Amino acid sequence: MIHLKDHKQGELFDPWHFLSPKRRQLLDTSWPGLFKNEILPELPVSKLLPFFKEDFGRPTKELYTVLGTLVCQQTFDLTDNETCDQLAFNIQWHYAFNIPEESDAAKYMCPKTLWSMRKILVDNEMDHFLFESITKKLSEVFKVDTDQQRIDSVHIKSNMRRLGRIGIFVKAIHKFLKNLKRHHPDLFQSVDAELVEKYLPEKSLQCFSMVKPSESQQTLSSVSNDLFDLLIQFKAHPKAAGMHSYKQLSRILNEQCQVKKAEANPTVEVKPPKEVPSDSLQNPSDPDASYSGHKGQGYQVQIMETYTPSEEPAIKEGTLNLITHVDVQRAHESDASALVPAIESTTQNDLGPKEILADSHYNSDENRQQAEQADVEIVSPTMGRKNKTRISLSDFEISEKGVILSCPQAHAPVMVKKKKTRHTAAFDSTICSQCPEQDACPVKPGKKYHYLRYNEKESRIAKRRAYEQSDEFKDRYRWRAGVEATMSEYDRRTGAKKLRIRGFKSVRYCAVLKAIGINLLRAASIRRASYPGEKTAKAAELAQSQVIFIIKERFLSVLQYLKNLFNRQELFYGRMLINF
Repeated sequence: MIHLKDHKQGELFDPWHFLSPKRRQLLDTSWPGLFKNEILPELPVSKLLPFFKEDFGRPTKELYTVLGTLVCQQTFDLTDNETCDQLAFNIQWHYAFNIPEESDAAKYMCPKTLWSMRKILVDNEMDHFLFESITKKLSEVFKVDTDQQRIDSVHIKSNMRRLGRIGIFVKAIHKFLKNLKRHHPDLFQSVDAELVEKYLPEKSLQCFSMVKPSESQQTLSSVSNDLFDLLIQFKAHPKAAGMHSYKQLSRILNEQCQVKKAEANPTVEVKPPKEVPSDSLQNPSDPDASYSGHKGQGYQVQIMETYTPSEEPAIKEGTLNLITHVDVQRAHESDASALVPAIESTTQNDLGPKEILADSHYNSDENRQQAEQADVEIVSPTMGRKNKTRISLSDFEISEKGVILSCPQAHAPVMVKKKKTRHTAAFDSTICSQCPEQDACPVKPGKKYHYLRYNEKESRIAKRRAYEQSDEFKDRYRWRAGVEATMSEYDRRTGAKKLRIRGFKSVRYCAVLKAIGINLLRAASIRRASYPGEKTAKAAELAQSQVIFIIKERFLSVLQYLKNLFNRQELFYGRMLINF
């Protein structure tokens, strides 16, 4: 049965009157007060309702409390048992979730219930509903200006061990044999006893971690052949071939090895490391993790936030830098593919930017073209480095339409021509042949003139490179460095870089809720700095006393009316008795 409490309905009497003024003020000026007054009523509880029935089964835990508990668990990086303890005994959590009553039904949640509720959110990808509702509410409360934003990515790891190539083979074989013995013992009996002794016991696996570097290639060849033999042996058995661990063996063989088919006896050769794709299996325990040549195994999180380009302390301290977009990718994916989805996501939530600061990985020409269609300007350096010994197209003076106006020596072209997307600028051969920079210049001699040929994409890149040398660009782009502090805070306060879970869906859930936590903590610090103090507390006490006074006066007037009514009735019946 569904258990809900309407947190938008006000209280006639203050249920937190037992708190002393100082303790109450501490709660109101920190995250519990912000969560209770602004966030709690806006939690998307309606998304949970289809998973329960209104008139059947035991009552659920109060669903607002459930969602609040899940958010706080990731914000403070707690285990399930620690989360249940905080809900049971921490008055900050009680105040944030508006639970004044002292009962197990309200303040106790067992770890199994917490796990079940979290699984519903993870499996149904409901974390983005939480992020959208809380982020929009904070944006409205703190009047966040979303015109200027910045984006970057951070590498995170799930709860998996870092394995080398030998470890991946061995762990996958061990997992398959273990599952085969558990689920299909009759098929397990057909496995070679020597192979079972080599890979199934936990102690036997330790020897593979002590392989000498000189023997690693030989060991890798041996384990790859053992893996191939298991695949061939159980290929014709549908029960074994349908197992998840068997499919992992097949995936490892395709990614790490090359099978040379022969008529009598096919052979297996291990691929060189450079030929193994970056999205290959990194650990059988987490098949969704991939590899980044820059940062290693795991996942990456794309984060976009607002910022205020001002150095005045009063403005910086009173402005909320709000995370407006969070997206989780596998580690091998490029940052370039994350910019357009971030723009689309924030625009749909009415948090869209007009200007985005990003590093060079996001600044592809395709991204800039799509961003311009959405009226968004990308402020970012161009990929690659300029060859200082050569003259590039950016050294020429180019008009807004992409036409060459003059060369680096200030000579104008004799003729310019455009055909579809191709541009041609012709320079006087007598001048170019005497130029001291002709060996480093991209202008090449032709039949009548010296020619410079380029397309529109090269023209756009050249104009961007020229703009990057200006003081205006440097002054605008220097604010991008602030996003690095956000990445540090994201890890330091929420433990985002080392998660306790595995799998893409679970990693995305944790990453998104931890970003919510950063927004809450930042908003609470802004709220604390601008809190008016005891005047507001006294005003609240005065308002409460006025309400009580009004109720008392109304109650006394009703009592007086009833008393007068009874006196009249008593007088009437007395006269009747006298006349009788």
